[in-house]
This record gives sequence, structure tokens and C-alpha cells, in this order.
Amino acid sequence: MDYQLIPLAHEHLGQAAEIERLCFSDPWSEKMLAEHLANPCSLTLAAVDGAGRLLGYVGLLAVVDEGYITKVAVRPDCRRQGVASSLLQALEARGRARNLTFLTLEARQSNAPARALYEKLGYVQAGLRRNYYENPREDAVIMTKTL
Repeated sequence: MDYQLIPLAHEHLGQAAEIERLCFSDPWSEKMLAEHLANPCSLTLAAVDGAGRLLGYVGLLAVVDEGYITKVAVRPDCRRQGVASSLLQALEARGRARNLTFLTLEARQSNAPARALYEKLGYVQAGLRRNYYENPREDAVIMTKTL
């Protein structure tokens, strides 16, 4: 699969909102995505194919020297092709350039494929947030990677 990694732009928000609806039971709206983009502490990277189709994206909030990954989303038909890995590795490189000490994220406890990907990239389980998710209610596994 051929794609490039670029900063997510306002022109991608409609496609990002569509991916949200495909991937999450409690998706962010286009407005919420736009607010994230406008936040000076945020960074959002996108994987875009040659036709301009958004394949996936990752979002980060940087607070002092800590990085909180807010989103990892890839179109269902583009999964298991290295898109999420590429996005997360690019995000990590940006985090290192910003002198972040760690990256952290939450994953549904039942989301074994996502958790396996994060473990493969060096994230370790750091805790559990009880009843963090709704629709369905589920615990979140906190995963962290020291930079």
C-alpha cells in the first residue's frame, strides 16, 4: 500500500469523522476533531494515499514533557498493512524531537490486535482504568512507552 505521512489538515476532517464512525462506538465529531487540530498542544498525523484518501491518523496532546495519544484510527479496509505502525513511529519521532519523556494511551481491554501492536512497538501495560469506555462499558488498559 502506497501512502505518505503528513500533518492532518482541515481538508481531511470530513474523512476523519467518517473513520471515527467506522472505528469507535463513541466517535469524535468533525467539530471535536477540528478543536483538537486547533489546540496548540496537539499534533495529529495522517496517512494519505495518492488519491488524497485518508487511510488513518494518530493524535497527540503534549503536556510539558509528557505525550498523551488521543487517537489511533485506521480505516477497517486498510488495517494490517502497516499504516498504524508507521503513524505511531512517526509520532514517536516527533515526540522525541519535542523532548517528551514518554507516550501513553488507553486501549480497550478486549482490543487484542491494538494491544499487540502497541506491545510490538515497545509499549508496556502501566495500569487499568475501570469502566473507562461506554457502549459497551469496558476497562481501558493504560499502555506507556518511555522515550
